Amino acid sequence: MSLTVYRKAHFNAAHRLFKKEWSDEKNFEIFGKCSNPHFHGHNYELEVGITGDINPETGFLMDLKILSNIIKEEVEDSFDHKNLNIEVPEFKNLNPTVENIAVVIWDKIRNHIDSKYDVSIKLYETPRNFVVYNGQ
Repeated sequence: MSLTVYRKAHFNAAHRLFKKEWSDEKNFEIFGKCSNPHFHGHNYELEVGITGDINPETGFLMDLKILSNIIKEEVEDSFDHKNLNIEVPEFKNLNPTVENIAVVIWDKIRNHIDSKYDVSIKLYETPRNFVVYNGQ
């Protein structure tokens, strides 16, 4: 029987959406107030889904405490209360859009989850703006 279990988490982070090679005017035209040179922040809400079969011996798909620890180490410890552009190496040359943040999180978590499971990321940048990424 295949199903999906979820673990929720959150982190607060600042970022600036911009391309270095563009003028401030063009960055503002494309990214609006999100291109503020002094940065701005969000309270990100994260849902990590693991899809697979229930282990008949334990009744778990996977131990959610293990997933919680992975999220804490790979996401919360790395991103929480950080300036993504400056303090998070993955965004040194990658614009930290919610789309790119979700892909980076997926990559970081995927590295710790057995390949027999599928991983999905739902990342809310605001209560109304979110992205879902499952590695495809």
